[in-house]
Amino acid sequence: MNEKNKNLVLRIVSAVVLLPVVLFLLWKGGIWSAVLFGVAAAACASEYYTITLKQLYPATWVGIVLAGLLPFLPLRSPEHVGEVGFWVTAGLFFFAWTYHLIRGPLPEAPLRAAHLITGYLYGAVGLTALSALRMREGGNAWVICALVITWANDTAAYFAGRFLGRHKLYVEVSPNKTWEGFFGGMVGSVGGMFIARAGFFPEFTGVDCLVLGVLGGIAGPIGDLCESMLKRAYGVKDSGKLIPGHGGILDRIDALLFNAPLVFIYLQFVRGWLS
Repeated sequence: MNEKNKNLVLRIVSAVVLLPVVLFLLWKGGIWSAVLFGVAAAACASEYYTITLKQLYPATWVGIVLAGLLPFLPLRSPEHVGEVGFWVTAGLFFFAWTYHLIRGPLPEAPLRAAHLITGYLYGAVGLTALSALRMREGGNAWVICALVITWANDTAAYFAGRFLGRHKLYVEVSPNKTWEGFFGGMVGSVGGMFIARAGFFPEFTGVDCLVLGVLGGIAGPIGDLCESMLKRAYGVKDSGKLIPGHGGILDRIDALLFNAPLVFIYLQFVRGWLS
């Protein structure tokens, strides 16, 4: 078996093993889904630190632990998770700058402090948003919404780009992405939402499907490009090796990390106003 086929087998086996576990934990909700999101957030932060700082040291472990703990905040009050999360982030901000002021190395201290905060946010924000969505009444539908606008976009963009792609989207960051794939992905996000509404979630309104489909068709690719930019800037192919055949967690959920806060903000602040 050649290397390409071996990698394909690894991808399929990983998906077959992990997907049922993920779906089960999402379905269970409560502490079960919080554990799922917390572990994923910690893994994302760890991968970010490994890429940018090249190693884990005591301060990065503080960021990893806080990123992993933040998705547990919605267990108590999903509507007010942002308030507590703000002060946790503020605490990390002061810790990051103080730690590197004392420990140095001073020429790199500001950059290291900035990466410590960014890595924590990269892992925690999107997955805490998913956790907060799941903890709300009827929240499972909105988690599925975030997944649909992400996965439908990715699938439609792949086929549109493969068969219709002619004009490059951002060749310096991702040479294979095209504008045809981008707009095809947006159609996929909108279409996926309407299919989800028709088949499973009548609580989605037509406005929900259109607005979130379009916005997800923009935010998701931005998340994908941002992670590609990060890897290209630091000369790495994959964010990690946690998932055999797939790379790291960031490689798998880069678009979801941008779409999940979008769905939370829409549901929390916009939906009532549009209805």
